Amino acid sequence: MLDLFNSPVTSAFLFFPFLQKDWGRWSPWGHFLSQRQAIDELIYAEISDRRANPDPNRTDILSLLMSATDEQGEGMRDQELRDELMTLLTAGHETTASAMAWALYWIHHTPEVKDKLIEELNTLSPHAGGMDIFRLPYLTAVCNETLRLSPSAMLTFTRVAQEKVEVAGYTFEPEDMIMGCMYLTHLREDLYSNPEQFNPQRFIDRQYTPYEFIPFGGGSRRCVGEALAQFEMKLVIATIVSQYHLKLADTQPETQQRRGVTLSPARGVKMMLEGKRQPQPVRELQLSKQ
Repeated sequence: MLDLFNSPVTSAFLFFPFLQKDWGRWSPWGHFLSQRQAIDELIYAEISDRRANPDPNRTDILSLLMSATDEQGEGMRDQELRDELMTLLTAGHETTASAMAWALYWIHHTPEVKDKLIEELNTLSPHAGGMDIFRLPYLTAVCNETLRLSPSAMLTFTRVAQEKVEVAGYTFEPEDMIMGCMYLTHLREDLYSNPEQFNPQRFIDRQYTPYEFIPFGGGSRRCVGEALAQFEMKLVIATIVSQYHLKLADTQPETQQRRGVTLSPARGVKMMLEGKRQPQPVRELQLSKQ
């Protein structure tokens, strides 16, 4: 379903409601509706099967959602479960998976970054928990720099001006539609020196405002999954880098490719596993500003 919107022309159907016309299966929007119906049938069949065969020992996300109740003890309806799963699949899985692939690419494409990250990970005790990993400053900087240079989403969804407003010297009239562009914002030379260079140190040296670093959008429509995505990304990257020797399969540069509403690695970040890392003694690390 996401592949239907790979081109700038077809992706416009997601952003502009007036283009969302069903002219049959062979029209872009009609094809999307057909794909969505097929996915709905799969999801509702799974929900129906779970309701018919409950298993209290299951801990997957659907089981957890189905066991949740509100203040009145009511559980979620089938459509609510479907909506939550679709949000997680399209906005919470595809985006984070792309971000982690990009992080592995940039870490192994930039040896000095990999060495510094491993040095920081070696400061963790064997009993470190998830929050200890989450708070690591250089790991945070690596993830932020990945999201800056290779944001999972290129554009915010459309905002509509409710009244006449001036922003950065531009005047918008009521009903004007506006989209923010994360990708171009993150490449502004007045915000980021050498913006096309992968340099996590910039996030050690400076704290960027929510209007300068916007991989999750901003304002009241900021991505509700931001904290979960960052937590997941850091844990996965820290686990892989600290436990395994990897290298890129070739020296060809990875480029960005639109995949639905996300920007994914065009070649998929092909890597080779060379073996497991040996545990290292815990060491102190000092991250000094340049």
